[in-house]
Amino acid sequence: MANVSPTSRGDITTHPDVSEMRERYARMLGGRDVTLLDGPVFLLGLYCAVSPWILHYTTSQPPLVTHNLVVGIAIGLLALGFTRAPERMYGLSWAFCAVGVWMIIAPWVVGTSPDTGVALNNIIIGALAVILGLMCAGAAARSVPRP
Repeated sequence: MANVSPTSRGDITTHPDVSEMRERYARMLGGRDVTLLDGPVFLLGLYCAVSPWILHYTTSQPPLVTHNLVVGIAIGLLALGFTRAPERMYGLSWAFCAVGVWMIIAPWVVGTSPDTGVALNNIIIGALAVILGLMCAGAAARSVPRP
């Protein structure tokens, strides 16, 4: 039977599995120096999804409304993936950069003669996506253990 006496409260250095627990803790937190980016990526996706209604271009650019909604949901799901399974998802940081580039050119490819507000909105969303994607890719590259 294990000794569970309260004599050494708060000190686990004498625990028989302390090295394994430290290794597991380090492994779990090893790639999480990018956690600060998950929130802004999610908020960017949320804003992208609702931006047609915020800027009131639902009647002037119907194709861009659907486009921004779908791309915003995709960015939000990508952010949730970054949070839930970072070790598998941060390889998609470069894809997030590609989504940002697509958002920059989408008003002219998907839309029909967008006005300045619509174009500027998508350019800002796209630029932020590229910047956040590069930051995620850089943080993921730094967190990969070197042999």
